[in-house]
Amino acid sequence: MKNFTRNTLILTTGLIAGITLAIGIGVQAERSNSVKTIPIEDIRSLSEVFGKVKDNYVEDVSDKELLENAIRGMMTGLDPHSTYLDKEAFKELRVGTTGEFGGLGIVVGMEDGFVKVISPIDDTPAQRAGIKAGDLIIRLDKKPVKGMSLDDAVKIMRGRPGTDIELLIVREGADKPLTYKVTRDKIRVKSVKAKTLDKGFGYVRVTQFQERTSGDLKKAISKLKKENGGKLNGIVLDLRNNPGGLLDSAVEISDIFITKGGIVSVKGREEGSKIVHSATPGDMLDGAPIVVLINGGSASASEIVAGALQDHKRAIIMGNKSFGKGSVQTVVPLGNNTAIKLTTARYYTPSERSIQAKGIDPDIEIKDLKLTENTKKSVSQIKEADLQGHLENDKGKSKKDSKNKKKEEENGQKLLSEDYALYEALNLLKGLYLISQR
Repeated sequence: MKNFTRNTLILTTGLIAGITLAIGIGVQAERSNSVKTIPIEDIRSLSEVFGKVKDNYVEDVSDKELLENAIRGMMTGLDPHSTYLDKEAFKELRVGTTGEFGGLGIVVGMEDGFVKVISPIDDTPAQRAGIKAGDLIIRLDKKPVKGMSLDDAVKIMRGRPGTDIELLIVREGADKPLTYKVTRDKIRVKSVKAKTLDKGFGYVRVTQFQERTSGDLKKAISKLKKENGGKLNGIVLDLRNNPGGLLDSAVEISDIFITKGGIVSVKGREEGSKIVHSATPGDMLDGAPIVVLINGGSASASEIVAGALQDHKRAIIMGNKSFGKGSVQTVVPLGNNTAIKLTTARYYTPSERSIQAKGIDPDIEIKDLKLTENTKKSVSQIKEADLQGHLENDKGKSKKDSKNKKKEEENGQKLLSEDYALYEALNLLKGLYLISQR
């Protein structure tokens, strides 16, 4: 990496089931080393408070603990994403970007003093237990969350795989708090999943943006092409409940589909600190249509991809408004294997939109619905083929065609009942493909 402050890592951040998750990594112009004026009076006040606490607190407190708490308070008082990372948290942050860590499998933040679930991660204990994006955790093993720092809450959620934790959750629409017992596990996140929905139409789900995600996505698309005779008519890119990941990975994934122009820009406080990440020639889908699914759990790097594809008119964005995480955090090592994670910049889409606290508005909004089959018997509509003595089609119809048609209908009904948003996305994708062929 070039033009980087040495040993400095730039992130947009969240927290994963008791571990800190790096959500984005990028670049920052080297800051001035000019000496800032030290506020002597304020430092004297801090020193005085330190002495008073040291001498008069009801229990003996070590100097190290007091100083760490002072740093932690300084950071958390800035914004929800700036924080102090002790040795354990800093180690787990670095592990988190590789896709393997311990915990429950949820990305969390703070809201009104409670732990808010940004999104559960696919195939993790939290997702299997039924935890949903937007849930507010108000108790952890009978301990009230109100008054805890996010770090303290995260430490309680951490634990050995196989051990249980009880979460008391407030959910919008529920008439009373819900209790979930979740068993901790070793979390291994497979960041890319893919399958063929209908002949020629693929589905790719990206659960996080990790170091190897862009390479895995390219392999998945190549495999889908091979399954469909060497060509795809279009894909659904599913970014729902994706909390983000490495910014570099988000840029690389956007670049798979965008042939030129900006992808994302990062702007700090200082003049001239703007850095633009741009696309390179080449589109792995050769211009085939894309429908991107997002929801309230799509955050940070997910919003970078959705925003870039939307601004370049390369994809239709479908679903619900995204989370709105548009700030960048820089992780700065302090020595002794600790660090601070400090908000240093905002990022912008190619059309200079700021996502911070706004999110990405979908082009087509889809309500979060679950459809059930109507079991009431009804008289089916009579067609020509049902009439006695009807003429047969002179072109005939092979058994293979009938079998394929029946299979497609069964798959469609299954998709409709299991994932309404994906069902609608596939229908839209087919329509976009048909229009492109005219």
